[in-house]
Amino acid sequence: MSVFTELSDADRVSIAEAYGLRSLSSVIGIANGDTETTYLFRSSDGEFIVTLFENGAEPLDLEQAFETMDNLYANGVPCPKPRRTIDGRATMQAADRLVAVVSFVPGSPARDANLDRCESLGRVIGQIHTTLAPKSKRRPSRLPTGPIHGALDRDNVFFLNDTVCGVINFRLRHNDVLVAEIADAIVEWAMVPSGKIAVDLARAILNGYQAVRALTDAEKDALSGYVLASTARYYAGRGQSDQLLQVSLSAYGSITADVTR
Repeated sequence: MSVFTELSDADRVSIAEAYGLRSLSSVIGIANGDTETTYLFRSSDGEFIVTLFENGAEPLDLEQAFETMDNLYANGVPCPKPRRTIDGRATMQAADRLVAVVSFVPGSPARDANLDRCESLGRVIGQIHTTLAPKSKRRPSRLPTGPIHGALDRDNVFFLNDTVCGVINFRLRHNDVLVAEIADAIVEWAMVPSGKIAVDLARAILNGYQAVRALTDAEKDALSGYVLASTARYYAGRGQSDQLLQVSLSAYGSITADVTR
């Protein structure tokens, strides 16, 4: 069930003052959902997305997401720039909700995948993985691990034409095997209704990724297994367990060795 929290005039003023947004010209409700309400605030300082979290968000989670976005933004990865309160906090309270503010990202989600969009997405995933990679001198594991975005679905990737202009929603950022996120992206963006993977789209994602970070041989060998697991999660999460085995095996069989080479 969707929710939408209305902001009073006093709420709007308190948010603008807390985040140092001068000369507020308009406030527009732009989206609603099950867990958050979103507004566009226009001010003389620019345009900002103001999110009111209805449930499930904690200040520490958002602080960690902000630190991630600060790092990525500073290194040229397309994502919103976090806006902190004038006293340096990631969040505040308004309308009895937790509030966070980031810069407005132009563009919009794309429902249809194509070669250019997939290659651009792969490149950005590579940028995220390399930028967030821990600066450890420890010997890497057989399958490299590190921070990943964790939710690169079609609602969280914005495009201008066929180029990724912004990745949003870093609340699910966590450490994992890097190739697992690549597999998730292939399933999300390159799988056709039959359950097979469109090889040209998968190859475009991988080409974009490897323009930034080369996959190891072990990752290439493991990719098909991770695609199988990701496909199973995808269908199980949508209550389509009757198709799970057949479709997962179909996706697994689509990722042949030449896709990664």
